[in-house]
Formats: sequence, C-alpha cells, structure tokens
Amino acid sequence: MLLLATKERIDFLPHYDTLVKSGMYEYYASEGQNPLPFALAELIDNSLSATSRNIGIRRIQIKLLFDDSQGKPAVAVIDNGRGMTSKQLNNWAVYRLSKFTRQGDFESDHSGYVRPLPVPRSLNSDISYFGVGGKQAVFFVGQSARMISKPADSQDVHELVLSKEDFEKKEKNKEAIYSGYIRNRKPSDSTHITSDDERFLHNLILEERNKKSFTAVVITGVQPDHMQYLKNYFHLWTRQLAHIYHYYIHGPKGNETNAVTKDISPFNNIDIQISMFEKGKVPKIVNLREIKDDMQTLYINTAADSFEFKAHVEGEGIVEGIIRYHPFLYDKETYPDDPCFPSKLNDDDDDDCFIVEKGARGKRPIFECFWNGRLIPYTTVDDFDWCAPPKKRGLAPIECYNRISGALFTNDKFQVSTNKLTFMDLELKLKDKNTLFTRIFNGQEQRMKIDREFALWLKDCHEKYDKQIKFTVFKGITARTDLPSKRMQSPWATYAAIEWDGKTYKTGQLVKTVKLYGSIEKFFLYGDHDGDIFATGGEVQIALEPQALYGEMKTIPISKLDRTVSDKAVKKYIEDEMARLPDKLSVTWPEGDELLPNETRFAGTPIGALRIEILNKKGEAMQKLPGTSHGGSKKLLVELKVILHSPTGNKEIISHISQHGGKWPYWFKKMENLQKLGNYTLKLQVVLNESNADTYAGRPLPSKIFRFTIIEGKPEKFSVGLLELPFRVGVPFNIPLELQDEFGHATQLATCMKPILEASGLTLKYGEVTAGTKCVIKGVTARGCINSCQGKTFNMKVTLPGLKEDTQIFKIRLQPGPPRQLKVKPDSEVLRIENGTAFPFQVEVLDESGNITAQPKLVVHCKFLGASNLPVYSVDCSNAGTNILTGPVIHVQNIKKDQILKARIEILNCKDVPAVEKIIKLLPSSHVARLQVLSMDGQKAIQIKHQDEINWLAGDVMHNLIFQMYDEGEREIHITPALAEKIKVNWTPKINREHLIQGLLPDVKVPTSVKDVRYCLITYLDDHVSLESAFTVRPHPDEPKHIKCKLKGPNTLQIGEELQSEIDVMITDQYGNQVQTVTSACVNSLGVSGPGLDKSNLKITWQESTLTMRVKGIRFKPSLLGSKELCFAWREFSDFLRVNLTAGPPAKLQFVDWPELEKPVSVINGRELQKPLIIQLCDQWGNPSPEPNVKISLTKSTNLKILPSNQQHKTGENGRANLGVISVHAPRGEHTLQLKALYNKTTLDCPIITFNVLPDPEKPVRLNVKYDKNASFPAGGTFPDFMVSVLSEDDNIIKNINPARISMKMWEAQSSGTGIPIDVTTFSCSKVKDDKEDGFFYFRDKVVPERVGTYSIQFTFAMDKTNMLNSDQIIVEVVPNDPVRLLPDSLPATPAVSNVRTLTSRTLVKDLYLHVMDEYNNHTGIDLVGRIIAKIKSPNEDEDIEIPQFQGKVSTIEFPFDRGSAAIVSNLVLAENSPGRDSTEYILVFEPDLPGLKKPLEPYRLSFMFYNDFKKQQQMATLTRERDQLSQSIGVYRNWFDTTNQLVTEMKCQVKEAETRETHLKNELKKHQIEVPQINTLQYVDSLIKQKMLDQEAVMKQPRRTCTLPNYPKGNQDILGKIAHLAQIEDNEAAKVISWHLASDMDCVVTLTTEAARSIFDETQGRQQVLPLDSIYKKTLPDWNRPLPHLRNGKIYFRPIGNPVFARDLLTFPDNVEHCQTVFGMLLGDTIIIDNLDAANHYRKEVVKITHCPTLLTREGDRIRSNGKFGGLQNKAPPMDKLRGMVFGAPMPKLYSTFSGQIDLLQQYRAAVVKLDKANKDLDLQLQSLNTPEMQKKKQELAEQEKSLKLIEQKLGMTPSTESLLQPVTLDMSDTPIPPKRMRRETVKKLYSSEEWISSPTKKQQQLLQISPSELNGTPRKRKA
Repeated sequence: MLLLATKERIDFLPHYDTLVKSGMYEYYASEGQNPLPFALAELIDNSLSATSRNIGIRRIQIKLLFDDSQGKPAVAVIDNGRGMTSKQLNNWAVYRLSKFTRQGDFESDHSGYVRPLPVPRSLNSDISYFGVGGKQAVFFVGQSARMISKPADSQDVHELVLSKEDFEKKEKNKEAIYSGYIRNRKPSDSTHITSDDERFLHNLILEERNKKSFTAVVITGVQPDHMQYLKNYFHLWTRQLAHIYHYYIHGPKGNETNAVTKDISPFNNIDIQISMFEKGKVPKIVNLREIKDDMQTLYINTAADSFEFKAHVEGEGIVEGIIRYHPFLYDKETYPDDPCFPSKLNDDDDDDCFIVEKGARGKRPIFECFWNGRLIPYTTVDDFDWCAPPKKRGLAPIECYNRISGALFTNDKFQVSTNKLTFMDLELKLKDKNTLFTRIFNGQEQRMKIDREFALWLKDCHEKYDKQIKFTVFKGITARTDLPSKRMQSPWATYAAIEWDGKTYKTGQLVKTVKLYGSIEKFFLYGDHDGDIFATGGEVQIALEPQALYGEMKTIPISKLDRTVSDKAVKKYIEDEMARLPDKLSVTWPEGDELLPNETRFAGTPIGALRIEILNKKGEAMQKLPGTSHGGSKKLLVELKVILHSPTGNKEIISHISQHGGKWPYWFKKMENLQKLGNYTLKLQVVLNESNADTYAGRPLPSKIFRFTIIEGKPEKFSVGLLELPFRVGVPFNIPLELQDEFGHATQLATCMKPILEASGLTLKYGEVTAGTKCVIKGVTARGCINSCQGKTFNMKVTLPGLKEDTQIFKIRLQPGPPRQLKVKPDSEVLRIENGTAFPFQVEVLDESGNITAQPKLVVHCKFLGASNLPVYSVDCSNAGTNILTGPVIHVQNIKKDQILKARIEILNCKDVPAVEKIIKLLPSSHVARLQVLSMDGQKAIQIKHQDEINWLAGDVMHNLIFQMYDEGEREIHITPALAEKIKVNWTPKINREHLIQGLLPDVKVPTSVKDVRYCLITYLDDHVSLESAFTVRPHPDEPKHIKCKLKGPNTLQIGEELQSEIDVMITDQYGNQVQTVTSACVNSLGVSGPGLDKSNLKITWQESTLTMRVKGIRFKPSLLGSKELCFAWREFSDFLRVNLTAGPPAKLQFVDWPELEKPVSVINGRELQKPLIIQLCDQWGNPSPEPNVKISLTKSTNLKILPSNQQHKTGENGRANLGVISVHAPRGEHTLQLKALYNKTTLDCPIITFNVLPDPEKPVRLNVKYDKNASFPAGGTFPDFMVSVLSEDDNIIKNINPARISMKMWEAQSSGTGIPIDVTTFSCSKVKDDKEDGFFYFRDKVVPERVGTYSIQFTFAMDKTNMLNSDQIIVEVVPNDPVRLLPDSLPATPAVSNVRTLTSRTLVKDLYLHVMDEYNNHTGIDLVGRIIAKIKSPNEDEDIEIPQFQGKVSTIEFPFDRGSAAIVSNLVLAENSPGRDSTEYILVFEPDLPGLKKPLEPYRLSFMFYNDFKKQQQMATLTRERDQLSQSIGVYRNWFDTTNQLVTEMKCQVKEAETRETHLKNELKKHQIEVPQINTLQYVDSLIKQKMLDQEAVMKQPRRTCTLPNYPKGNQDILGKIAHLAQIEDNEAAKVISWHLASDMDCVVTLTTEAARSIFDETQGRQQVLPLDSIYKKTLPDWNRPLPHLRNGKIYFRPIGNPVFARDLLTFPDNVEHCQTVFGMLLGDTIIIDNLDAANHYRKEVVKITHCPTLLTREGDRIRSNGKFGGLQNKAPPMDKLRGMVFGAPMPKLYSTFSGQIDLLQQYRAAVVKLDKANKDLDLQLQSLNTPEMQKKKQELAEQEKSLKLIEQKLGMTPSTESLLQPVTLDMSDTPIPPKRMRRETVKKLYSSEEWISSPTKKQQQLLQISPSELNGTPRKRKA
C-alpha cells in the first residue's frame, strides 16, 4: 500500500491498426457505390497537389500490375510532381499531420501554408489537405505501401516502406512501431529488391532514368475482392474517376464535345492515365480525358442551355453554381441516365402513386457538389427554394423542373470529411437566410431576384428547346381575331396534322375531348413558322359533330384531346346522331306528265304536278330538323328550280319554294311554259326556312336532279329570209324561207309541200325547192311592165299549203332587165338643122319587156356622115337608161344651100342591140357674128379694139363705155332684153340690164396697185356663137404718202460682223405704189436707228435704176443674241425692220454637261462613262455657234482604246457633236484624250479630257487552279481536290459567282495537237463547304478514268453565252491500279482433249500470253518477277476423281513471269494415256507466284473437257465451240437488257424529282395568291411573266427622286461609294433637309480601309475627300435602337408635338447595312427630324430640362443646332432644285421587289414544268421502244439461244453456265420503288465507263440499240481498256 500518491510515466502510442485499418472505417459504400475509386482518388489528389507547380505536362499514372509472372498484384501511382525530400517523406508518414500544422520540428524546407488565389470553379489543385487520405487509401487498397520520391534538386532517390507485416513484426519484437528507415539510393538502382513477389519493381525503378523529379506510391498486398473489382469493372471505376476530376481534366467549362472551337485551357496539361497489365492479355490503357460517358460529360452535352449563379455565404464562402436544361426532344427525354447507378431511377416509394408522366430526373437530386474542383461524391443538394417545383402553376410546366441538372463548386471555406466523401455543413449554409444568390450573365455578376430570373429562364428553355409535338403539313400564317388580346392575335401558324405520343392526328379526323365530339379542322401554333416543326403545345380547332346538330367551331388546347378513345366509338356516336337528319327525297307525279331522267321533249310539252316527301335514313317522313332547340328557323322547305344550260351560261328559268302544311304535303303545280330549246335540269333541293341555305353545318341537304332536253316541234309558220339584190326583169333569183314551230324555233319543211308564188302585174316562174331547215326556192324569174328606170315595188305573195300560217307577203323592187333595143326621138326619118347649131336626139335603152333600162358603161354614140370635120356625139345612159344625145355644133364652111348628111346611132359595147340611122338636112345660119366696144369722151366715141391697153390713175374709175353687135352680113343687131341677158362682163358681178339694152357697159374701177393690171372682158354667149372683146387697164402711181423698207437677202447677221444683205428704202403713194418722181436729193432726209446699232460703217446711197435709197454697213455691238428692230425715218414717214443677231464665227469647243473636267474623270477599265460626251462650237464670247459639218478629231495615246472607235465626228445643225457614251480600255493610270477642230483653216481652242482608268474588279481575266501536284492518278481512283478561283483585273478573287458557270473538262490527250476533241467529259462544281472562303470552287471526288493514258484537264468559266474563259491545261498521267487478276491476251476457246497418241488431240492451249491486270483490265505489275504454276483441278474439290497429268507424267508445270507478263509459247500438252475420267470437265489453273505482291492475285482458270475416245473428243470439241459462241452472244444480250432496265429506272427517278420540284414551286406560288391552271400552263405562265414584267417596268418607270451626283467608280471591293449614294429616303421634305444638312459630306467617298482611301487620294491628287471606316472610333457612335430623348426609362417625360423622329430612322440602305449604319451614325448622330420650327423650339425647351438636346431639323427646312442656335441663311435649307442633284434618292417602291420575287418564282416554275414535260416524254418514248417488234424479236432470240445452250451443256455433261445467263429477261416497266439517289449514281457509274459518265442515258441507249449482228451472234467484244 502506498503511503503517498506517486506518478508513473507511461507511453500510450496508438495501435498500428489505427493506421492500417483506418481506410476500412473511412471508406464505406453509399447508395450501392463501391468506395474503392474514391480511395484511389485520394492518391490522385496528392499527385495533383504535387504537380501543381509543373510548367509542362502534369502526368499521373495508375498502373495495375496483375501479371502473376512479374510478382504478386500491386497498384502503383506515379506522378512527375516536385517530389519529396527525406524530411517531407517523413512528414508524409506522420498520421494526421495536415499542411496547416507542419511547423516546428516537422517543417523541413517548406514555409508556412499560403492559400491559393481564387480561380474559376476553384480549380486550384489545393486538395491534399489533412495528412490522412493517402495513408487511409493505401491501407484500404492493400497492406503495404512503398513510397519512392525524388525532388528536383536532389541526385538521390528517397524510398520509404510502410506495411502491416512490418508493424506486426515490430510489435512482436517489441520494437518501436512508429519508426523506420528511409533508403537513399541512386536512380534506377533496384539491387535492394530481392523478393520474387516484387519483381515488377525492377521495371518501375528502371523507368526512373532521366526523370527530373517524381513520386511513386506502390501498394502491394492488394485485397482479393479489390483486385476482382478493378479487373471486372475497369470501365466503371475509370468512368467514376473521370467524373470526379472532370473539370481538372477538361477545364472550367467541362468536356464540350459539341463545341465548334474549344477554349485553350490551362488544364489541358493534366494527363491522368490508367493501365492494367494481366498475364497473357493485351494491356488495358485509358486516359481519363478520352472518356466520353462520365456523367458530367453527359450532362454538359445533352444540355440545351445553362443558368449560372453564385452564392455568397457569411464569411468568405463562395459557391459557383450552374443549372443545365435537358429538353424533351421529339419522342423522349434527353436527361441522361446513369448506367452505373440505376437505383437512382427507381422510385420505390412512389409505387402507390399514380404518375401521369414520369419526370426525366426522377428522384435524383439536382446538384452534385465539387470542393476545390473535385467531386465530393456522397454529398448532393436536392434543390433550392427558387428552383424547386412551385406549388401553384408557374411560368413553365411542372415537368420542366425535372429536366434540369446542376453542379455546385465551392472554395476551401467549406469543410469536408477527411476522406473527402461528404461535406460537413454545405447545404445548411447555402439554405441560410443570409446567403445571397446572384446570377452570372455573360460573365458578369448581376444582383436580381433569382427566383424570377430562374422562372423566366426555365420558361424560355421550354419554349425554345422542348420538342414534344410535331406539327406537320404547314398551311400558312393567319391571324385569330377571336382572341381578346390583340398582341396574341397574330402570327399563328396553321397545320393540317400533328404527331403526338406515337399517334398522328390529321384534318378531318374524328376526335373526342372531355365532353365533346368533333372533327379536326386545323391546328394552331403561335409564332411565325414555316414548314414542319416540333413544339411543346398548341391549339386545335374542332368542328363539333354531328355538325347538323351543332354547326359551330371550338378551339381548345391540344392537351385536352382524349387519346384513349377509339375511332370506332366516335364514329358510332356520330352515326347514331346523323341517322335523324334528312337523307333523301321521294318524288311522285299525281296528275301524270311524269318527267323521266334524260328524256327528250317537244317544246311546250307540260311537266306534271310534283308531290315530294323528305325522308331520313330510317325512311321516316320529316318536315323540320330534329331537336327542340332549333325553333322555326330550322323548318325544312323544298325548292324547285329549272335551269337552262345555254352556251353563255346557266340561266334559272323557274324557281319555286314549297312548305309543308299541317294537311298538305310538299306540292308543285304543273309547268307548261318550257319552250326554249336546249338541255335542262330540274333540281329539287331541301333548304332551311328563312335562310334558304341548302347546307346545314357543312353537310348538303337532300336534293334530286332530273336532266331533260327540249327540241323543236312541227312547222307552224314561216318567214322569208334575206333576199339577194337586185331583182331584174328576166334574171333568175332565189327566195330563202325560214320555217318555225309554234314557239318560233327553226324546223324543217315537209317534202310534200309545194310553194305558190304570186305578184300582181308580173309573170312568175321558179325551178326547184331545197329541203331542210334552210328552205330555198331557186331560179325565180319575173317579167312585166316597169315605168321607171329605178325599178318598181311589187307585193310578192308566197304560200305554203298546209301550215297554220301558210302565207307571207313581202315587197320586192323589180328593176329593168338587160338592154335589148334602142329608141331615138324625134321619130321622123329626115331632120332639118341650121348651120352652126347642134341637134339633140332623145335616146332610150329598153329591155326585153320594153322598160327603160340602165347598166354601167352604157354609152350611146352618134356618127355623122356626108362632110368632113363633122363631130361625133356620145352620151352616157348608165344612170337613167335615157338621155339627150348631142354634142358640138354641126358647121360646114361656105355653105351656099341645103346639104344632106346621115347620122348613125348605136351602143358600141352591146352588140345585140341594133343600130338606128337618121337623114340630116343642113340650112345656112343668121346669128350674131361680131362685138364692138367704144369709150365716150364727151360727144366723141373712141373705139377700144380687142386687146388694147389703157393707162389710168391708180384707184380712179372709168365711165361712159358702150358696145355694138353685128351679124354675118355686118348688120347691126338691135339689142333686145333676151340678147342683153347673154352679155357678161368680168369686172363686176352686178349689171344694170336697162343700161345694157341701151348699149351702155358698167363703170370700170382702176386697181390701187400699179402691179395689178385690170383685164376687162365683154362676152356674148348664146346657143350658136360665143363672142368676146377684151382690153387692159394699167394704173399709174399717185403723190408720196409712205416709205417702205425691203431687205434683200437673209435677215441674219453674226455678232461683230456686218449684215451682208442690202436694205432698200422706197417712197410710195397712199396705196404703196413706188413714186417715180423722186430724185437723189431725198437721201439726205433718211435716218437709221436701233438698240446696240454700231453706225460707224453705216452708208446710204441713191439707186437711180430703182429710184430707191440703199442702206449698207448694218452692224451691232456685242450684246444679247436674238431679234433686233431697226427704225428707218424719211421726213414725217417711218418704217421698221427686224434682223436676227446670231453667234459669231466658231472660236473654241466646249463640253456640254461636264462641269468638272479640270479633274480627271474616273472610269473603270472596259466600262462606259456615266453620260455621253457632247461638244458644242462656241464663238469667242462663249455663245453656242450653230455651225454644221465642222470636223472634230480625237487624238489619244496608243495604249488608250475607246469604243466606239470612230475618231472623226462632224457637228450637226446646232453646232453640236455627240461622241456618244464611250467605253474606255486602257492600263491603270491617267490618260488624256485631245480634241482637235479646224474652222476656215483656223485651229479652234479645244479642251483636253483626262481619264483616271481603274481596273475592273468584276471582269474575269484568268482562272487560278490549285491542287496537289505531287499526287498520283491510279485508274478508277479519285482525283485530288481542285480549288478554282476566278481572278479579276486587279488580281482579286471575284465572289458571288454561280458555281454552275464553272466546269471541269477532261479528255484523252491526242497526239495530233492540243486542241479540245469533241468527246469531252465535263464535271460540275462540288458543293462548297461552309467553312471555306467565298470565291473558291471545289471539284472533289472526281473519278479518274479507268483507261491508262495521258489526259488533259482544263477548267472553264462561262462569262456569258458565247465567251468562255479557260485555264491552262493540266496534263495528268493515269497509271494502272493495283494488280487484281491474271488474264490472257484473248480468251481461248474451251478445249476438248483426249489421252490418245495424236499430239493435237492432247494439246490444251497454244501460244498463251498471260498478263497481270488491275480491276479495269489495264496492264500493270511491270516491276513484278516470279513464276506461273499450271496445274489441273477438278471442278468439285470434294469429289475424289482421277486428275489428268501433263506430258512427262507431271502434275504441275512452271513458266517464268517477268515485266507483268508470262509467255506460254510451248504447247501445253497432256500425257499420252493420261489418267482421267471420260467425258468429265476439268479446270486448268494458272496460279501466279509473285513474291513482290502484298495481296495475292486471282489465278486464271480455263475449263476443258477430257475424253478417252478420239471420235467423241472431236464431236465434243465442235459442241464446245458452239457453246462458247452461244455464251458470248447471251452475255451481250444480257448486258444490253440490264442497261435498258437501269435506264428506265433512272428516267423514272428523274420524273419523280421533277414532279416534286414542280409541286413545291406550285405551292410557293399559291402563297403569293397565284393559281396555275391545269391546262395551257406554259402559255398562262408566259403571259403572267410578261404581265408581271410590264407591271414591274411600269413601277420602275414611275418618276422617283434620284441623286445626279456622279458616283465614284468601285474599282476596288473596299470602296463603298459616295455618301449621297449609300442611303435612300422616301419622304421628300425629309430628303431635302437631311441632304442639305449633310451637303458638305455628300461628295465624300467611303472606304472600308485606309489603304483604299489613300489610293483614291493619290489618284485624284488630293481633290477627292475620303472616309475610311477602319479609322472611326466606334464606341462613341450612337446606339441605333436608342429611344428619343423625351422617352426616359420606357416612360414619356412630356408629350411632344410635331412628330419627332431620329433622322437616321428615315434612311434605308440598299447595300452594306452595317457599314452604312456606322457612317450615318457618325455623321448624323442623334439628329432629330420634326415638323416645323415652333414644334422644334418646344421640343428643345422641354428636352434640355432632362438631358442634352441634339441638332433638330424641321421638315420645312429650318435647323436648330445642338447648341441652340437657329435662324439665318446658314440654318435654312434652300429649295430642292438649288441642291444641284446632291440629294438622297428615293427607294424603289415595295411593289417592285414583290414583282421581282413573283417573276423569279414563275420563271423557276416554268423551267420545272418544261423539265417535267421533257422527262415524261423521254420516259414514254423509252417505254414505247421496249414494246417494239425489234425488241420482242431480241427477247425471242435470247430465249432460243439459252435453250440451245442448255441442250449443248447437257450433251457435254458440263455444269450449267452462270445463273445470270439463264434468268428470264424482264424489262422493268412497272412503277418499282425508286432507289436512293446515291445508289442510282453508283449503279450508273458501274454501267458506264468514266468517259461516258457525263453523256445522257438516251444517247447511251441509242448506242446500245446499234449492236451489230456479229456481236449478238457470239463474236467476242473487247472491253474498253
């Protein structure tokens, strides 16, 4: 017993099980997961930390060494990290020594822990933390750990071993357990490894060589169950590791396998490789970066969108989060399943619950949790409040919340367990109320309501990405006015069908909703869609069924459709309801007169009364629609209509409606008024009361139709038709009769009727009568008396006995007949006539009835006989038939007594009318013979002789003129009143007859002008004589009263020149007669004046000859051109004269409308100038000189070419010469064009025009071809890719070229020359890939020809229809392909041999040459050397028969093979008495033995027949030859039929494709409201295109505002043009004010680059202002979508007046929209357009209260600058015409683009119709050709040859030929399924060789049809090489 308490010192070290068994307690299974991968992850954590400072690759290797031959199983983890010193290795061995406590004694060469800087996703590699995980993991995996490490600055390797066995040994020996040794050794020194169990260490240690630093953890004593797991589940646990370290391997964004470009991440240098070695097996090696099915990769790549956020926890805790959305696509959820953990998907606790649609995620939590970038596997977060499914319906459907996955990334401020399997308090901290959630948007952190943002994001994802219902058969876009919200009324896409939940719902399909039945009308989907589309939902419009009972539409969500109901149940319900509706009509005829269907009736036949009943399907009569809710509006009526079908359209003749009373049925009365001829329809139709609708709810009500025809009846009356005029006595004529029935319809005359003709006073006769509806009485003649030559009217009566109205009376006017006699009056035979008179005869021309008649050219002549010079009388009786025949007087000279004459009267052109003769007795004459005129002067009479001239004072009157008359006996004749009537004078119309009787003549008034001489004539005229007496009165002038100026010559003079014409001034009397009494003294009194008149050279002279004053030297000073007035004055008299002042003589040339010729005119090479060159001749003062025919020549340098090339021009009448719009062709740079002109041998001042010639960027000049020039071209292979570009004059690539214009041509090179042959193969351009630059055209995968040789390739660009641009020819050598077979020169015939003594009977082959061929039969293998072994085999290898032997009793014979060929020159002979079975087929095999070949060749086999009998062998040899010929002939036939079948199939494919194209374009036209008729389609489309073009041209020709400022030539693609041409403005006022505001910038040229701007600057010597876009600071440019200043934060700060709008919003840009927005954003800024100045001032005053006010422009032309200044001329826009064309143009009307689109669509449709028509015609032609007699004959010939072949082979005992030769020939003419396009191309490619690949199938068919008979009869055809 102790007296005092004592202390005892003890040591209590923990048991080594604390270390050895720590992993057993730390690593536990959770949710069925094996924890072994998590233990390995601890070792990877250590390696990641160790390699965190590596500059290069961070390599971590896990090696599973399970090869029993190398020792016991082991696991090695090796990294290339910084390694550990011996001190650090010692620290590692200390359990639970964390990095935070490694201070003091434990610290070695490291300082204290420094927390790493924040990085995305906290991927800082700071995950080796507690000093526990490595030891726990090692002893969880095995029972021993060997640590091997080498730091970078050490030469030695440090090695430490910890093992359970060592701990037990130390415990047993009572040694210090926690102590040991660290071995320091040289690298690669493994001498200390002696145990066989660790033999693998030798190789591991050997790998240490050349390693700068490393650490290796080698675990031995691996647990057996762990080893089995690692072996059997290699893919599973490596996938889990890839999941844990996903973001370390792939970076912060993860493994985005779908990303186009991946960001360069610093984590790409982490290389974690796992390899497993087993005995006898190939090592399994996997890199974690290559694993594509870990869960994070699946989450990332199935997500459509992501929602990133950040959580800030109290303290420094930061959590980055991401939520991903996995949409429903088409028919399934895309949320990835976890194949390794299916238990996550089993919802065991929900077995009793009914789930309509299982969620995509199931019961799995949303978030996986990562700590410092690595996964903490056993901690997940289900959700947060803001992303959990809401209790009420939210913005998105509830199932969308099950389509999200997420990940949380924490920093190191959150605690995890030492085994890194779970978080301690993560979820608790995140759900703390003080935790702040923010959204990360575009990399920026934004504070906002996270729940609202998430809900909106989820709704957006649902609408964008979910594809649950497939909408098909698109019908168009419509608006739904039935919706209350205007915003939702449009656009709605309509569809005809949907696919939902595996079912298809179409328009018209019967469906059931919760309560209703109906048929689908259409489907609605909100949005502007086009074509098939998937969506989450929509609406369906249903017509309630049966429509007869409801007749209304309802639109409901698609989700309300009952998907469980069957079609049968819906149809039965509707049929039961529909049976109650009216179905048909029952018609009876109670009073007879029944109308039969298609009956023919006479006009007027009645149709009897009708009784109608309406029956339903049950046969029940009904009067109203079923149901009680309809009311009176649903009573049923019956409507009767009779419709006449006429050529002009259908006409409704009768229409009645009958209703059903209580006691009477539906009834219609008898119809008797149907008289019109034609086809009729009687229609009975049930209609609704009040509305008269014949349909109810879209269903037609019952109706019944009777069709009948009405024809004409019997004749009842007639009328006389149109008669042919005229009617003449004795001339036959016809009378047409028109017969009618009682209703006036044309009918026919009965044959028994004979017409009766009557007319009072006429005798009538007729010939025959023609029958038919057009009855004609022919040959009617009339004779009788007619008192007038014009004819007489008679009433003619025509009677047809037997008709109801049998008589017709009509008037005819009968004219006299042809002439038959001549009647002359007076009637006496002897007539007395006084000499000097004419005798009149009364002549009448009569017809056969004695009537006076007339006809054309009816001239009667009278000839007098008995004296000389007698006249001939003639008169025309053509008009009246009678006339007075007279003529000149009959005068016989010196008649002394009576003289007898004879007169013969006749009609010369009517020989059948006899002449009449009369006797004439001529008596002497006693009439007036002479007339005499006298003038009385007082009592004295002065005789005025005939033609005397009398002078008298001008304007005076002559009085006292008398006359006297005498007969032939000179006796004066007393003037009687009768004689006075016959006296006429010519100087007055009125004569006093009383004065004439007294012999006085009227006074004569003398003319006022001396030039007017009065001719006075007195005449006497009676029936016998004409006398006259004439005299002339000549006036002389009076006293001076006027002066008169006269210009002799032209009145035009040039400025500065004298008037060449002379001006004469004369003095006249009061009548303008020149006074003859003046003298030269009057010159002094003449004065001349005028505006601008130069009097320095003025001269006035006296002209004695003309008694006038002559003025010369008229000249004007320089002044305005035009008319000038000159004033001439003499005494008190004056006169005026106008002259025209014109330009002076030409002195210089000037260009018209070319104001800036001092600057060079820029023009693109080969282009035309913007306007014509017009030259004007001008004088020295600049006035246009209209001098014609002045020659103008052009002088230019030799390298300048202009078109048109005419260099000589002449001025026109206005002095102008139009050189036309010339095009300039010259090298780049400035060139001058000098004009030269001469006028009167004087050189004029001529201008010089300078051209600045720019290269044409759009003119192709050459083709650039790139390809692999080192490539080889094996036959039948593929050419390398050819890349072709078209270069312009400026060596730039021309873009926007249609690929169809570029083609590749290939032909076999000709030895004769380099010209292109006719048979050229043409290839089209391949489709351009998206990632290639525009302007390059690719020819890919083009087939190399199958024939070896030299080929030429050339690329062609079609510049237009005629001009082609060719590239340089590319010469390629096609070489043979790989050897595949052995073939002879020519195929030998099948041998038939025997073993007899005769050598020829034993010979198998003679002179056989074998060659190595490729698959296209080209000679190849020239470099091959070897041998050919010939042997004999049986056709059946398994059959044991005797094999014949060669001569010498040998089984094989060898032949040498060299340079690709083997010559078997010596005959191959069988041995005499060789073994072998009689009549047996054997095969002679030539096997190549070629060591240089990698792939063996096919041997050549030759069948032969072996016989023991010589005769039999001879017979069989003949049969064998026949068999060979038949086989070849059948092969030719077969090939031809196969090609024909393939051709038909290909043509059907072309028809199908053309039909599809035509239908597609037709539907597109319907969208533009263009309906195309079924017939005459092309004519209609052509006319429509023409009309649309005319409409488009009319729109284009409408006057529009244009900018006349010349644009700068776009010689470079970097030149956009002048600012005035970049934009267009529709409003005129806005265009004016904006153009004026930008006036200083309108001429500025905008370029994309400074280089292009500098080039323009240099070309114009700095005269042109330029603006390069790459020099604009774009951050200060205004936001194009910014609201006006009075709108603040979406609210209106004040109500503006004057309609303000940004000026930039009024601009439209035809091209380069983005660049133009930059330009005008800089120039205009925020400039605002407003109505007027008052509104602008009000606006500015209000805006400056809240913000800066920009410049304001008013539509009236005022400007308020941004500083507030306004007023003055500088702030007022001038009128539009003052802007000189520098104004923005107006855009083309919208209708123009609409027409352009329609024209393009119509032209495409026309081409499609033509193509379809051609394809159908080609197919029909081909199918017709297959049934021709020639084709049937070929089929028959083939069948006969196959039959013969079969018989011969039976005789030979040979096996049948190949199956293809014996198959029946069937030409495919049915509508077989069309093969895919690719298959077709491959098949055709096999049919045709490469040379024929481009040629058309039709041409190929024609070639095949021309097979020669020799080829069909068995002659071998050589295959094309």
